[in-house]
Amino acid sequence: MKILVLGKGGQVGWELQRSLAPLGELVALDFDSTDLCGDLSRPEELAATVRSVAPNVIVNAAAHTAVDKAESEPEFARALNALGVGTLAREAQALGAWMVHYSTDYVFDGSGSVPWTESSPTGPLSVYGRTKLEGEQLLQQHCARHLIFRTSWVYAARGQNFAKTMLRLAAERERLTVVDDQFGAPTGAELLADVTALVLRRAQAESGDALAGLYHLAAAGETSWHGYARFVIDFAQQRGLALKATGEAVQAVASSAFKVAAPRPGNSRLDTRKLRETFGLVLPHWQTGVARMLTETMERSA
Repeated sequence: MKILVLGKGGQVGWELQRSLAPLGELVALDFDSTDLCGDLSRPEELAATVRSVAPNVIVNAAAHTAVDKAESEPEFARALNALGVGTLAREAQALGAWMVHYSTDYVFDGSGSVPWTESSPTGPLSVYGRTKLEGEQLLQQHCARHLIFRTSWVYAARGQNFAKTMLRLAAERERLTVVDDQFGAPTGAELLADVTALVLRRAQAESGDALAGLYHLAAAGETSWHGYARFVIDFAQQRGLALKATGEAVQAVASSAFKVAAPRPGNSRLDTRKLRETFGLVLPHWQTGVARMLTETMERSA
């Protein structure tokens, strides 16, 4: 099996190179790759690359993820999050290949408190959310063998993330202010990559495209950004990291306290029952993955 991965330099793309390697020959590209095109904003060159590689599977981990910046560059966000996905989808269909794509809780309007299912009505509030939803739709329209994983609050030990920011600020300040009216599940890039490999292996083993579709994939449980911050700081202090701020010193505030270009959904809870039952998976609690990431991060910096 030959697998083409787009977005190899991102958090999810980095982990995919590890998780997918045992499945077959891997060709991993980024937007600045030279010999082949991994730039979703260059459709003709991107299509030529897919034809040249002729993969059995395309895994797209590339996206415009700067949520606020997307508000001021909607056409560029659409080129990456929607039109580029459509190009990949058409080429995958022509090859009879599977295509995996990652989407987001931002396709919903964030109302209520009930976890969203795959059939819940969408209603994105931002350019990012609208372009990601269009990307989903283009993939569904143009490639029969598609796997779309909607996820939330992605982090990784590699690169920057919310937890690392909280630790840095807690080392500098005695008090922090974090929103407590947005709820979701912090989900590790490692978990996304491992589940992708498991699902792809199953899909390849079965004939046809019966397993194709849209799935919600996030860690189990839920928290607010405030609860997430407190967990991070408490965990780090319990393991001897010197910080000025304690978990109790993290002040909870409403989202309205912060001025942002793009509205954030208040309810980012995702119901993962379809994925778990279809593939017989158990998704770990969000605290398990965050604790592992923090341990790895602190060991590296020790």
